[in-house]
Amino acid sequence: MITCKNIFKSYDKLQVVKGVSLEISKGDLVCIVGPSGAGKSTLLHIIGTLDKADSGFVSINGQDIAALKDNSLSKFRNEYLGFVFQFHHLLPEFNAIENVCIPAYIARKSESQAEKRAMELLDFLGLKDRMYHKPNELSGGEQQRVSVARALMNNPLVILADEPTGNLDTERSEELHQLFFDLKKEFNQTFVIVTHNELLANRADKKFSMKDGLIINN
Repeated sequence: MITCKNIFKSYDKLQVVKGVSLEISKGDLVCIVGPSGAGKSTLLHIIGTLDKADSGFVSINGQDIAALKDNSLSKFRNEYLGFVFQFHHLLPEFNAIENVCIPAYIARKSESQAEKRAMELLDFLGLKDRMYHKPNELSGGEQQRVSVARALMNNPLVILADEPTGNLDTERSEELHQLFFDLKKEFNQTFVIVTHNELLANRADKKFSMKDGLIINN
């Protein structure tokens, strides 16, 4: 489903990714691990179309990402990719349902269709009684589950997560890990996760280790 070939990326004179190639299959839960500054997040952002490689090839579900113009790329990102970040990025003035609905509204889905899907997802994620709470009324773990629901809103091909448990305690981290594996089993969901958490990485279908902009084993 995801193919990266010979990806290079530099910022000014600093080369961050140095010729990375990898393959990820449908339904895989993949972790990318390595020390800070290894290039993990940069690679994830390139796969997620949030950044562009200087050279190399990225294909998702047969689509050459570099061939898409800005508007088409934004549409592809909204329809086929979901994102989970360390700091949730929930809008504080909106409740859980409204935050989850945002990707559907961007995709011009109806309010009733979006809200129905959001309620189903929040219920599945154990937040049935927290749907109308704003982020400051939710725990860190609950906020992260809302962000997972938002990532799932448009039935994405891939969920990309950047240190999703980095801001959670051990118990909440383990709950989120299990949620990822439940979603993989229930929906054959594909995950690409950047993490320092070795417990999660060691359970993954594939673990790519990065150092100094290179994959050193897989």
